[in-house]
Amino acid sequence: MADRNLDRLNRQIRALSDRLPVLAPLLSGLQGRPYALLRIPLALLLVAGSFLAILPVFGIWMLPLGLVLLAVDLPALRPMVGALLIRGRRRLTLWWRMWENWRANRR
Repeated sequence: MADRNLDRLNRQIRALSDRLPVLAPLLSGLQGRPYALLRIPLALLLVAGSFLAILPVFGIWMLPLGLVLLAVDLPALRPMVGALLIRGRRRLTLWWRMWENWRANRR
């Protein structure tokens, strides 16, 4: 079961990296085993920084990214984060289609 959740998480991270190429180097680079000592503090800082969303540099975007990085090392988070990534990707696809339809109808 744990391997299935890890495979699912890795598939969702790859799909997210394909959809948002800006995140690809960060997500793929930090997934390796030697980066666990860097990944965990970075993930905790991202989660903590998301609570400071009222400041200009910080934002709510930091929470999902921090949770994804934490889920790489914490098996208990993998099912939840994998499901959230699937829902987020579906929502992003829906918004993208709505945007394209709106733009097509304006012309």
